[in-house]
Amino acid sequence: MSNTFEGTSSYIANPELREVVNVALTLQKPLLVRGEPGTGKTLLAHAVAEALGMPLIRWHVKSSTQAAEGLYHYDTVQRLNDSRFGDGDVSNIENYIELGPLGRAFDADERSVVLIDEIDKADLEFPNDLLHELDAMRFVIDETGREVVANHRPFVLITSNAEKELPDAFLRRCIFHYIDFPDPDLMRDIVAVHHPDVDRKLLKQCLDKFYWLRRQDNLRKHPSTSELIDWIGALIRSGLNPEQLDDEFPFLGVLLKKERDLTAMANVIDARR
Repeated sequence: MSNTFEGTSSYIANPELREVVNVALTLQKPLLVRGEPGTGKTLLAHAVAEALGMPLIRWHVKSSTQAAEGLYHYDTVQRLNDSRFGDGDVSNIENYIELGPLGRAFDADERSVVLIDEIDKADLEFPNDLLHELDAMRFVIDETGREVVANHRPFVLITSNAEKELPDAFLRRCIFHYIDFPDPDLMRDIVAVHHPDVDRKLLKQCLDKFYWLRRQDNLRKHPSTSELIDWIGALIRSGLNPEQLDDEFPFLGVLLKKERDLTAMANVIDARR
């Protein structure tokens, strides 16, 4: 098992990203990553867990998510039902306590990776409500008095799409990294993982058209890496001759997902012919 992150066979990380992950691992601080959709923020947690041989515990944050849910949940409804219908030992509250993602990571016998995904979707107080537990690596279950203390400090990776500004006190406790969108050279390496036998001329034409699309300022949603990979897959499966891409832009709907963008780009492409 490696103690450093070098990427994986399916996740190509540039040197800067590898370095910042290893800094966060060494300092045992949460790593906060930002970047536009499709830059691999969420997949990074999977890659770190795979590379370091750690289990991954995922916590997908919603607008209604409360920080306490990451620690534990007391199922009062189930206890009430059991008391009414005579099922279960209602005298033992432990039976109705379920640890949340952070709670399970603290309580585990091995070090794990905890992904707090899209933290900026939650209430503004959500990050601050996590500060004490992330610092102390312990918490108390109020209903039973049991203190859960981390056996191993997990590697906490937090993603944000910058929908909201995060509190300064929270940011001070994190290592921060912005994942830039892959340049064409890195993108070739990423595509090679998914389409190792793609024709070189087809790949060059695809990348040229893809980055041309991303330079169009009037798009509401620019195509991401995953959409490029899907598009190349569609072109390969269609048996399209690479020369056809000189004048055509097939399967544009694989790259663009908004009707307005499709209409606008179809008009631009027609005008360029």
